[in-house]
Amino acid sequence: MTPVPERPADVQPRRRIGLPVLAPRHAAVLTGQGHAVPTAVGQEEIWNDVFSPRLGGNSLARALFLRAGITTRHTAVDPRVDDVSHWTTGDRMVRYVTEARSLGRDAVASALHQAGLSAADVGLFMVVSCTGYATPGLDILIAEDLGMPPSVRRLIVGHMGCYAAIPGLGAAADFVRAQGRPAVMLCVELPSLHIQPSTDPRDLQSVVSHALFADAASAVVIEPDASSGLEVLETTAVTAPGSAPLMTWEVTDHGFRMGLSPKVPQVLALHVADAVQSLIKPSGLDVADVTGWAVHPGGRRIVDVVAEQLHLTPEQVADSRAVLDECGNCSSATVMMVLDRVRRRERPTAGEAVVAMAFGPGLTLCTTLLRAR
Repeated sequence: MTPVPERPADVQPRRRIGLPVLAPRHAAVLTGQGHAVPTAVGQEEIWNDVFSPRLGGNSLARALFLRAGITTRHTAVDPRVDDVSHWTTGDRMVRYVTEARSLGRDAVASALHQAGLSAADVGLFMVVSCTGYATPGLDILIAEDLGMPPSVRRLIVGHMGCYAAIPGLGAAADFVRAQGRPAVMLCVELPSLHIQPSTDPRDLQSVVSHALFADAASAVVIEPDASSGLEVLETTAVTAPGSAPLMTWEVTDHGFRMGLSPKVPQVLALHVADAVQSLIKPSGLDVADVTGWAVHPGGRRIVDVVAEQLHLTPEQVADSRAVLDECGNCSSATVMMVLDRVRRRERPTAGEAVVAMAFGPGLTLCTTLLRAR
């Protein structure tokens, strides 16, 4: 037997760090929501005053604008007053910080008030946005404005597009489950800053994006083990193979340029039913068992496709159509605005299920299952 060598006298044994005993997993419960929108402008008014002159009064472009399912939208930068189309990306980012900071601060304050919490209670502050960037970011600036503690954890989810609220919600819920402290997620988007220098009426992708997108901020509060609210149970994501070119968001010298293929609804139609089933079947649910549906209204046809594929009634997608009509497509903030309407209108009771879903670049479908407590 080979003898074990003795430890040299000058070598000390390594100190072992005691690992903490893991605390029980907490429930992550959505307890508060708040929204903020800038100045309202009518869809027909913005067509007549801004885009009709730019597009030479093109009849097809006019039809796309006025049949988009939108009556009003909100713009932090009113194109009737400030023509940002020739601004550099740098100039647009400066304006982004000013406008997004104000809207985001109001939305977060409103969500905290509804939840009955103060800014000092926040353990994680997450900002979701794909329409602007700055360092120090909105996470730092708004946290300071509201008086969140210097130790607050911060996270930025950027450039994921319209579906980003769902993975953001999942990450915030994971923090709450693990740490047992409240989290706040803010989605703030300002697409009005990204009007392009020239719009060709033959470029229908640009026409559609200008017709749809608008500005808003939406915030949610998630608390550990709250006795009432919507518990976040699961989130999923599915990216359609080979669909990357169908929806794009490119940084250019003059803001961000959207690419939006007319094929998006038909690709979505191929995947949405399976995506929803993979979300709800592990919980023993079927579509008919879901009380509320918060469907991201990426456009009127998107809502149509989801309703057709899931066999939802007009009433079940009424909240999605109402948000589109009153606010337009506000990118990542939109699905949270729809979810708030579902909470207030459906008033789900303990044990009832709610599904939220959003779609964006990839083409990616993200879903989340929530249960009322």
